[in-house]
Amino acid sequence: MRIFITGGTGFIGRSLCKALLGAGHQLTVLSRKPETVPGKCGIGVVALKSLAEWTSDQHFDAVINLAGEPIIGPRWSEQRKQILWNSRVTLTEHLIDAIRNANSKPTVLISGSAVGVYGDQGNEILDENSPPVRGEFGQELCEAWERVALSAREYGVRVCLLRTGLVIGKNGGFLQKMLLPFKLGLGARLGDGKQWMSWVHINDHVAMTQYLLESPALDGAFNLTAPEPVRNDEFTQCLANVLRRPALLTVPAWLLRLGAGEMAELMLGSQRVIPKRFQGQDFKFLYNTLGLALQDTLASNKPHVP
Repeated sequence: MRIFITGGTGFIGRSLCKALLGAGHQLTVLSRKPETVPGKCGIGVVALKSLAEWTSDQHFDAVINLAGEPIIGPRWSEQRKQILWNSRVTLTEHLIDAIRNANSKPTVLISGSAVGVYGDQGNEILDENSPPVRGEFGQELCEAWERVALSAREYGVRVCLLRTGLVIGKNGGFLQKMLLPFKLGLGARLGDGKQWMSWVHINDHVAMTQYLLESPALDGAFNLTAPEPVRNDEFTQCLANVLRRPALLTVPAWLLRLGAGEMAELMLGSQRVIPKRFQGQDFKFLYNTLGLALQDTLASNKPHVP
């Protein structure tokens, strides 16, 4: 396939590009720094600096939309919120424009989203049919992102939405930010630690994306999470065990909200998500449990984690 990818130089995108190249696909990646694309995504990957370079006579069989500024970073000022919105919703609007203008339309758009689309739902088990709880910026951002992507259906394009959990993998992602304090024995649960964390190993995430790419009958929203979400206190203890360090501390919820503001809800909110639609397919997860995923990612630390 000839595949157009946004976000190809990011943490998930780099792994996906490697897998797609290995499968024999031809890739074109949108990047503000096109000179970095071959080194990050692979030799032979074509780089575009602007969507304007996708001319109407160019044909792509598939589009994979993973672009987005990191959701965890500076406090969510109004300016920061606009950056997050533009990098997801506005960019996807421009991508839909490019699809509309193409003389030959792609057959499928695979577009990013996150489990945050469900909102904070406590202990409720959530599948792809679960209604959202609205009211938070992160939830509204994901919902708008999905709504724009789904508009590609107007042009005969199959649309798959990737409702992604916390992605565990080497050299990037949320785990990279946690390693130093945990290695120093400063690992801590967040708030009461009872909020659910829905996670997925990056190899399974890539495999799930490829599965959707190659399954023309599949359409709509899919939870890209492992089958067994864990609570924050379980995650904290499991990571500490793998690193062979204590994790005896607690960061109070009030302190998180004081330091991170509205963004703290990403760490304190609870989404107990299961990948029901993938469980109904013949897809096989490589990493069903958090212990296996962390052991693989932190390969130099190999104590047994049940």
